[in-house]
Amino acid sequence: MTSLSRFLLLPLLLNSILFITYTVKCADEEQNLFQQINSYRASLNLTALKENDNAKCLAEGMADNFKDQPCTNTTGANTVPGTESQFSDYPNILSNCHLNVTTTRDGAIMPACVPNLVPSIVLTNFTDTQYANNLNDTKFTGIGIGSKNDWIVVVLTTDTPEGSYVTADDNSPNSALKLGPVCYTLFMSVAFLLLM
Repeated sequence: MTSLSRFLLLPLLLNSILFITYTVKCADEEQNLFQQINSYRASLNLTALKENDNAKCLAEGMADNFKDQPCTNTTGANTVPGTESQFSDYPNILSNCHLNVTTTRDGAIMPACVPNLVPSIVLTNFTDTQYANNLNDTKFTGIGIGSKNDWIVVVLTTDTPEGSYVTADDNSPNSALKLGPVCYTLFMSVAFLLLM
């Protein structure tokens, strides 16, 4: 019986390891771009952008939505949230992130497709294109980045109520207790091992 339970546990552990490895790779690409964008802004004497978890959720959802689209050009359209017609799954992504149009209206969504997400090319897709106008704009104070396959999406936020990306959950006392997918997977794996 013990060997059977260990045999069943092996795929779960392997899946967790692969998920963590993929998540770390994505996180490295996203963290690298975050640092490069703030270095770019510093070179223009602009304040650094702060990471915004809600904008990151939206960026991840958008990147996931784009993941199967081919890289036909290396920059996407400069799009302001609230223009749902340009993103077919936009309302669902907002809902999954517990956001609504009223708190995302002043933000900006900037998708880019770069084969293999080569860091130097990814950066120029944001600093040497129409996206630079947003990166140079002092109204933007926060950032969320998500990537999937060859797509990377940057979402910029403001300090205004219409661009803060605040969710209803942010005001709840239990919001700090939410587990991300990696933490949840690890938690469940450890709990399973302890119960054996």
